[in-house]
Amino acid sequence: MLGEKMQDALNKQLNNEIYSAYLYMSMSAYSTFIGLKGFANWFMVQYQEEMTHAMKFYDYINDQGGQVRLMALAQPMTEFESPLDMFEKTLEHEKFITKCINELVDLAISEKDHATNIFLQWFVTEQIEEEGNDNDIIAKLKLIGDNGNGLLMLDKELATRVFTPPPTSGN
Repeated sequence: MLGEKMQDALNKQLNNEIYSAYLYMSMSAYSTFIGLKGFANWFMVQYQEEMTHAMKFYDYINDQGGQVRLMALAQPMTEFESPLDMFEKTLEHEKFITKCINELVDLAISEKDHATNIFLQWFVTEQIEEEGNDNDIIAKLKLIGDNGNGLLMLDKELATRVFTPPPTSGN
């Protein structure tokens, strides 16, 4: 059974994950608009991942006898200066999510909520991967600079990304 403080914090993170999906859908739409369909694909896969993360929180709250509470979402950004700008904003957002996950872990520890602490460890590991992927693409975009051929090559690479749902066992 979740304590009220933990339930509220998990609901807030559920909504953060849904906002993340919303943000990446916006980035996918913008990428399509500027003709970078590979970037659009990458961000749409990211959208799918974030919705999966949201559903992990949704299921966990329900499985622990809590009440899911959905909240209003802010409008995400819809225009970006460049592909590099999008990925810098992506990294900034993922660092925010990492901070939120770490705060949830701290709360779970302080509340002696061992089940939630174990549940959150998957997200701790996931955030390492998220930030690493963003840093890799940012490094490539910085190397490319204003080289249109390089940008098209990266667009082609990003078009190959596919969504792979995480294992469902153990949430």
